[in-house]
Amino acid sequence: MRVRPILSKQPASPAHRQHGALIQLFEQSDPASTSVRDRLCAALRQAIRLGALSPRQRLPSSRLLATDLQLSRITVEAAYAQIEAEGYITRHVGKGTFVSAEVLAAANGVNPLQGNAPRRSTTKASRKLQDDRPAFAQEKTSSALLSARGAQIIATGGCRDPQTPLPFAAGSPDLRAFPLKLWRQLTNKTLRLGGERLLGYGDPQGHIALREAVAGYLQQSRGVLCSAEHVVITTSSQQALQLLATLLIDNGDPVWIEQPGYLGARNAFASAGAHLHGIPVDEQGVALADNLPPPRLIYLTPSHHYPTGVSLSLPRRIAMLDYAKRQASWIIEDDYDSELHYDGRPLPAMQGLDTHQRVIYLGTFSKVLFPSLRLAYMVLPPALVAPATTLRTVYDGHTSQLMQAVTAEFIQQGHFAAHLRYMRQLYQSRRDSLLTQIKQKLGDWITPQPSAGGLQLAVRLPVGQEAILSQQAQRLGVITPGLSALYLPNADTAISTVKDGWLLGFSALTPGEITAAVDRLQKLGNQRQ
Repeated sequence: MRVRPILSKQPASPAHRQHGALIQLFEQSDPASTSVRDRLCAALRQAIRLGALSPRQRLPSSRLLATDLQLSRITVEAAYAQIEAEGYITRHVGKGTFVSAEVLAAANGVNPLQGNAPRRSTTKASRKLQDDRPAFAQEKTSSALLSARGAQIIATGGCRDPQTPLPFAAGSPDLRAFPLKLWRQLTNKTLRLGGERLLGYGDPQGHIALREAVAGYLQQSRGVLCSAEHVVITTSSQQALQLLATLLIDNGDPVWIEQPGYLGARNAFASAGAHLHGIPVDEQGVALADNLPPPRLIYLTPSHHYPTGVSLSLPRRIAMLDYAKRQASWIIEDDYDSELHYDGRPLPAMQGLDTHQRVIYLGTFSKVLFPSLRLAYMVLPPALVAPATTLRTVYDGHTSQLMQAVTAEFIQQGHFAAHLRYMRQLYQSRRDSLLTQIKQKLGDWITPQPSAGGLQLAVRLPVGQEAILSQQAQRLGVITPGLSALYLPNADTAISTVKDGWLLGFSALTPGEITAAVDRLQKLGNQRQ
């Protein structure tokens, strides 16, 4: 049903303005069909189903709603009591009446542990919601509605991160350790000095102060050869991958990706029509594959391979750069968490070894500062800077000028370097805590993989056990992202090379939280014996 705006000659009360759809649904119901209480119950249910009342939204008090609808308060109280019993709303003394978040999640097939995995609804209200949704909302997306590329990407499940830190969801920094007070002070200072200038449209290549700060940091810490003119600021590394895929890949172009590898990169290149080829990773990283067609582009995470954590050896780096020169191939070096290296010093960036302008360097602030900052960067060969900047205008134009300016100030004043030093110490202690817990309690069926840094730890599982163990862990409230989904199944890769495992995120968890989660997983080991 399409809900039209309410037209009234009298000024609407605040409740009437906020809950106009509910009021209109009640007024449009047939007065002769049922009792007033039942009409109001039906209107409330329908408003929730249509999304006119959103999860956790506060409803008007019974007195205010009775006044708005010109009903007795007893009738409204009776209707509220009925739909509360059905699970549509919750009522808290002294706080108010709210739309139930749980019933909406169940109705939409959302698992609160994973955020996107369907689960079976058990409440009457959730079953009612599912039954009453329009037919198109109840059916799975038909493949006929999507392009072949779209269906291929949707089938992977996409790339989603939990909105709250859960054990062992991968890739989240510990936001409790972020210097929020300092960030607030810098934000206020930047607004005071920048004023309206930071509220307007910005340079699609990125705020000059941030590009200068990024270039200086990368030169000093990663050995990247660049200046501010080579840096392009993006909203995320995923957006950078999408931009590069659009800019560099034609339909059917061969693209080499690591096997296993980052799903976001795979989806970005597949969306551009690339023909993907997996190159296996061993203890020295990826090796050149003589049996594959020369690639248009090679995607690598050489400093800290995602997900296994190995580093690409120096001889293989040099061989890959020489190959890219001979084949006129582009290399994307995704240095997504090189700042978080714990054991010794990481090798400098491949880009610093490139003398033929074939390497594109990517980095992000999401892992080292906070995810909602939405800032990442590319360091491009000179020939690609202008085309990439122009293409950026076709996407979202530019990222927030204010956040770029604050981040630049954070780097220039030395706070970024200090924060990184602290986070390295913190995350290293948590990685070591997780390794100790696994060795003591899970060592007979989980094998950790060597990892010198990062926010997560790859572990191997008994052959053929990943799916069932992941399901059992989820029932215990533990998220265990699997490794098998990160392998590219195609003609180049035999299915036997796919290895079962988990990618356990530890950075956002305290030692106590790590211990509690491992104790839950220990129950799975006890069940296997």
